[in-house]
Amino acid sequence: MNGGAIVASAGDGRPRHEQIAADIRAQIMAGEFPPGTQLPSIPTLVARYQAATATVQRALGALKAEGSVYSETGRGVYVRDRQPLVVEAAAYITPTQGGYEYRLIDVAEVVPPGEVAQALDSGEDLAVMRHRLLLRGNEPVELSWSYYPATIARGTELARRRKIAGGAARVLADNGHRQRDLHDRISARMPTTEEVEALALPPYVPVIRQFRVIRDESGRPVEVSILIKGSHLHELQHRQDIPPES
Repeated sequence: MNGGAIVASAGDGRPRHEQIAADIRAQIMAGEFPPGTQLPSIPTLVARYQAATATVQRALGALKAEGSVYSETGRGVYVRDRQPLVVEAAAYITPTQGGYEYRLIDVAEVVPPGEVAQALDSGEDLAVMRHRLLLRGNEPVELSWSYYPATIARGTELARRRKIAGGAARVLADNGHRQRDLHDRISARMPTTEEVEALALPPYVPVIRQFRVIRDESGRPVEVSILIKGSHLHELQHRQDIPPES
């Protein structure tokens, strides 16, 4: 840590321990505390943040709960060596690759949420929904809801309450709807109770929300998914090749 004491901000309405945890978390993510590094002692943090010992302990407890740090009795608190989790597309097709598997929570023909219905743009009142939980090593990774136009999915494996070999993309292709492109809209928000429980989220952790639209070769939307991940485990990556100047 650099600089002088960091005092509470009147413009930040969060409890003081959350402010401290957020500041330490930001420094960990910025590499100021590399993996394996011991954090300053509690007395040092108390002086640094001009906070009570119990407040600093609560901040460290929050960081431990989310997996950012761990403690060794009699020694101190250390930064955990954990790389951000990236879920590759192959995990949805062959979940066993990379140690992934998914648990099917529900399959039903439903009236989709307004945002989903608008994205499907099918003129239909119903869609087939597949609700799943993706896991890695028995730890929850992602909660998802995928919707398919009823006229496409009805009577296919998409509408059956069982896992699909080869994934939804294979079923869609077999039925004349080979996927052409995918568009993600990404946002962050605080989780619902269902998301906290299903993903085993620690307190105060926002989720990353991906709203995904997949179109077939004719340009028709054939799948709309809502994907929810804990932000403390994931890092979104964007890569673009920039052509040289002519």
